[in-house]
Amino acid sequence: MDKFYVKFLNMKNSNYIINGILLVAVIVLFILQFTGRKSNTKHLETEGLISDSTGFHLPIAYVQTDSLLSNYKFFKDLFESNIKKVEDKKLNINQRRERLANEIVKFQEKAQYNAFISDEKRMQEQTRLEGQQRDLENYITQVERELTLEQQKINQQLQDTIITALKQFNIPKKYEMILSNSGTDNILYADDLYDITNEVIEFLNARYVPPKK
Repeated sequence: MDKFYVKFLNMKNSNYIINGILLVAVIVLFILQFTGRKSNTKHLETEGLISDSTGFHLPIAYVQTDSLLSNYKFFKDLFESNIKKVEDKKLNINQRRERLANEIVKFQEKAQYNAFISDEKRMQEQTRLEGQQRDLENYITQVERELTLEQQKINQQLQDTIITALKQFNIPKKYEMILSNSGTDNILYADDLYDITNEVIEFLNARYVPPKK
């Protein structure tokens, strides 16, 4: 029975995906390239991409992904909704684990004092507890899978929403390329001139209609 209890404790202390899900992964870095723009000097001057004082400016821009996500209302709502689901699942798992742990302790005490009517009864109880442990392990695996799929769905939904919005955002801007930047993951250095994060945040939030509660 000691091996059985040790196995339960190992399961209790395992680091499974549920804890990681709370730290919602940052959306996949995206690079958008827009075409249909003439690259002559006159056109660039019209769009304000050449400054008389600073010289030539490339028709590109970048967005700070971390800042975008922390200020995008749609992402905040998705994040809060997802956390609620994760916390509910964790609470349910912890309650099941606690009930099983209590039953295991009671079983060990009865076995220690020979309180079972017969060895057959003791084996039946041990088999029942082992079955409950397997059920709990299977449930945890199922929850991990469900939450992972849900997170993937959210990431894809968020990415699709942002890309669709950026295409509309870029119609008047006419950037040839909009890059994403999270720390130094994608852009090691860029002049603040090319940072359009705040513009994009304002544009996204203006388009977002919160769901009715």
